[in-house]
Amino acid sequence: MPRLRDLPWRATRDPWHVLVSEVMLQQTQARRVVPVFERFVRAWPDPAACAAAPLGELLSAWQGLGYPRRCRNLHEAAKVVVERHGGAVPAVLEELEALPGVGGYTARAVLAFAHGRDVGPVDVNVSRVLSRWAGEPLGRAAAQSRADAAVPQGRSWEWNQSMMDLGATVCTARATRCGECPVRAHCAWRGGPGDDPAAASAGASRAQARFEGSNRQARGRLLRAVVAAPVRDTDVAATMGLADDATRASALLAALRAEGLVTVVDGWCRLP
Repeated sequence: MPRLRDLPWRATRDPWHVLVSEVMLQQTQARRVVPVFERFVRAWPDPAACAAAPLGELLSAWQGLGYPRRCRNLHEAAKVVVERHGGAVPAVLEELEALPGVGGYTARAVLAFAHGRDVGPVDVNVSRVLSRWAGEPLGRAAAQSRADAAVPQGRSWEWNQSMMDLGATVCTARATRCGECPVRAHCAWRGGPGDDPAAASAGASRAQARFEGSNRQARGRLLRAVVAAPVRDTDVAATMGLADDATRASALLAALRAEGLVTVVDGWCRLP
């Protein structure tokens, strides 16, 4: 297997730190997550500390990652861990999946990387590797079944980290480096000549919608601004880059307020 990348969450088996890293890594490149993860777990080293913190402080630390709903979900998950699990991140799949913002992949990642359970978390990289090995597109259930079955007993951490790095650095979406693959002899696809089975598999990478001019961009501009200082409600449209579309800006502000990511008090937009 390829040499594992040096990532700070790989130096811990703390279930809370693993959960934080996995939530941050959703739809975000590892290099962008590293500095945010390090400052986040320093400030809030356990679920109790996170649950007790104002969401606004967490959102300030989250800057640079995007998708701030993940931060809100992590805050809510910390509260559930404190209220229902005595402050300890659970080690049962169903209990993990019941946490806000935690799906099947993230739950299995916590089980594998924090608790050493013999399960196979299937992210986009693992899905790609598995479908190419099989030589055919795999649905979600089939990929999960293959991932679980492939884990060597008692070596879940090493196996799954290696699988993820194999997909991230060798068996990539844009360019396969089959000549460098340590398991090429076992791969049914081996780079072609037929259609790439990964492209039609569950969890395959999909082109993201255009960011420039998007609602995501406008929302992000306002959130970055209120992290620095409150913004007058009359300046929201301009801050979002929507000075000529006040209706759209108003709708986006209403959505941010409904999600609990921004408050408006006495005509000023602030972090909660």
